[in-house]
Amino acid sequence: RVLSMASGEIGLPVLPALADRLAAAATENAYGSVPGSPALRTAVAGYWERRGMPVDPDLVVAGPGSKSLLFAVLLAIGGDVIVPVPSWVSYAAQARLVGARPIPVPIRPGQGGVPDPARLREAVADARASGRRPRAVIVTVPDNPTGTVASEATVRELAAAARELDLIVVSDEIYGDLVYDGSAPAVSPALHAPERTVVTTGLTKNLAVGGWRTGVARLPDGEPGRALHTRLVAVASQIWSSPPAPVQAAAAYAFGEPPEVVERVAASRRLHETVVRAVAARFTAVGAKLHPVAATCYLYPDFEPLRDHLADAHGVHDGDALAALFSERYGIGVLPASAFGESGRPLRIRAATSHFYGETAERRTAALEAADPLALPWIRESVDRVGEALADLTGRADLAGPADLTGAQVPSALAPHP
Repeated sequence: RVLSMASGEIGLPVLPALADRLAAAATENAYGSVPGSPALRTAVAGYWERRGMPVDPDLVVAGPGSKSLLFAVLLAIGGDVIVPVPSWVSYAAQARLVGARPIPVPIRPGQGGVPDPARLREAVADARASGRRPRAVIVTVPDNPTGTVASEATVRELAAAARELDLIVVSDEIYGDLVYDGSAPAVSPALHAPERTVVTTGLTKNLAVGGWRTGVARLPDGEPGRALHTRLVAVASQIWSSPPAPVQAAAAYAFGEPPEVVERVAASRRLHETVVRAVAARFTAVGAKLHPVAATCYLYPDFEPLRDHLADAHGVHDGDALAALFSERYGIGVLPASAFGESGRPLRIRAATSHFYGETAERRTAALEAADPLALPWIRESVDRVGEALADLTGRADLAGPADLTGAQVPSALAPHP
């Protein structure tokens, strides 16, 4: 059986109350307003106001997924696009699709999703000197693929650089509700450059309804922001006409954040954190480098300290070969760093734990409700399988035993069997 750690789809059941809202709206079959229903836009405005980013509902645009909205935003802005390296696979691809050129700028170590502001200035200066026209910079807070959250200082520097360089910041905040430490939420660039930041989010990650395709964008106030809103709505009108009416009704309920939604998101967050930290411990135990994961279900381990061993024992010299080895030898699907825009021969991969929660609704519900998800046999089996593969990969036979419920290793002879 293949253990999928390549996809970031959240393997959790739909909140029943959310499904009820969708079903109740199934007869809403007419075209609606291009930017979304007033009820949805008002609910979304409240969602952002509770996060310190008040917005006029008239500056909210809904669409069939934040991915579609990001594409439409880039089309409405025009010009070339600065993308962080590493970054989600679609940013550079979407820039090319709209006729622009992505300009890659590396992140700071442990500050995933935000291009290094100093290197951003250099890249924009070089691009403009060569006749290119960078107009926007994309950031992801929290980040996919690294699972890290850029510090407020880094976000503030990025906002200042964007203002200085007259760039529009497009902030993908789809993972914003999945920061483990509730006392230290991810900081949006909209708090430091509100006049030039577009924020997108949706329900795909926090409520695991990726198949419903619903996303929203928050446009900046002021004349430039309202002009961008007009262009974005014109693009949306020609691509999707209006968001699906039944999904909008369910989304309006979700963005209103009634207690049952807040509780479900909190349970999901706890589950992600527990499982990610257990898997992270397996990577670091064999000598891989891993910046502390602060959000999401992603890990981005670096096997550089093990380069010589991997070359000698397995003929592995880069992330592509390492990902292939995980798949072919261990039946574990991961993605190489090259998928996220990294060049050269980095020994990094991205691994997602979001499919560890079970293959049935019953098991996934049990995972959400468990006081200790690692005690569930199917989750423990997946975590142990990763540990065993890593032990074999690195020649660490002492780490090949199953994990106990605290994340430590126990001898195979003493391990319980599901």
